[in-house]
Amino acid sequence: MDLVRHLECFVAVAEESHFGRAAARLGMAQPPLSQRIQRLERHLGVRLFERTSRQVALTEPGALLLAEAREVLARSEAFMATARRIRDGETGLLRAALPPDLSGETVAALLAGFTGAGASGLELELHELSTAQQLERFAAHELDVGLIHHPCDVSGLELGPVLRRELGVLLPRGAAAAGLDEVPLASLTGHDLILFPRAGAPAVYDDLLTTCARNGYTPPAVRHALGSSFVRGLVLSTEAVAFGPRDTHGQVKEGAEAAEGVDTEKGVVWRPLTGAPLALRHSVAWPSGRGDAAVSAFAEAATHALRTTAGATPDLPARPLHLRPASEYWL
Repeated sequence: MDLVRHLECFVAVAEESHFGRAAARLGMAQPPLSQRIQRLERHLGVRLFERTSRQVALTEPGALLLAEAREVLARSEAFMATARRIRDGETGLLRAALPPDLSGETVAALLAGFTGAGASGLELELHELSTAQQLERFAAHELDVGLIHHPCDVSGLELGPVLRRELGVLLPRGAAAAGLDEVPLASLTGHDLILFPRAGAPAVYDDLLTTCARNGYTPPAVRHALGSSFVRGLVLSTEAVAFGPRDTHGQVKEGAEAAEGVDTEKGVVWRPLTGAPLALRHSVAWPSGRGDAAVSAFAEAATHALRTTAGATPDLPARPLHLRPASEYWL
């Protein structure tokens, strides 16, 4: 039995004291209304109305239950209204993720933009996750939206615009290439390379090494690190080099040192790469069919933050986009 619908009938008859007027108010015929009241009385085990040929009056049990019935109907409407807001992405919980390579300024700008987009009714559960970890959570239905690196497997996902952040090189100040305004990849020959662990984004990892080899740089060894302080420590102590975008490594100090790209750790500098052969490619991703208002607000905030604080630009291909099995990227 549809209890809510039957209670609506009960309240209408009680307030109108007439089956005909109650039926007209509910938009139904009188006989089905009488049948619903009888069905409700049998279900509750009490008589709700005294009926005569001229009037309908509440019984004592009916009068006692009327206030409860009104409260149930009010709660039901509030419940449905909340469900609609959740369905439309206007309230509830949004589980989101960002990769570890974003600067603090970018993360702060994203959060400010998301809150300013009218998402104050949402609870944002934000995680720092690699692309591989995000894909695992998407597959397990444990993530609603994330910022991923390309190339990667995007099956079952919808994507926002792909943005490009050009990578430069972080190297010891005493290295020969540190004196150059722009560093050719081939000039890094002899230096070990520090990269994020391959498991975090295997296709991106392989793509970076392939591009390095094509441009004349094959590192003697690849060391793995994630935290920026650990990366800088390895650069300082092992004479290795690391790749990173300007927003996280190249704009730290003011004046002459900033122009040279000197990092906060003494003896480490950031330089752009000649021809910009390396870049991180990002896009916001979410499960197909999940693109509600909350996801849209997060996607817009992330795209705007990357463009304004990280210098990201649209990644437009010189030739058409092709899709390789289990990955999507410019060929």
